[in-house]
Amino acid sequence: MDIVSPTLTNLIIFVLAIYVGYHVVWTVTPALHTPLMAVTNAISAIVIVGAMLAAALTETGVGKTFGVLAVALAAVNIFGGFLVTRRMLEMFKKKAPKGASEKANLPKAS
Repeated sequence: MDIVSPTLTNLIIFVLAIYVGYHVVWTVTPALHTPLMAVTNAISAIVIVGAMLAAALTETGVGKTFGVLAVALAAVNIFGGFLVTRRMLEMFKKKAPKGASEKANLPKAS
């Protein structure tokens, strides 16, 4: 007989992960936000692999359902993370001068 229920142990780990994750994300300086997003996307890719393994190895329909749900949510997280990262990186690109963009749109004289 276990002294502490495995469900209670997993719940405590889950609550601690939420607490630590919240404080890590909200205390990041803006300069480190884009690299953090890239690492988060990599972690989500690992979550997808783990969720696929968990869904494949379960015997009940509930486990398979939660595994598929975990894969779907991690995929949304990865897709959204790449969109946000791309948008943030575009903010650092140099903008073309106004005259250069107008000249590029004019047809060439033959």
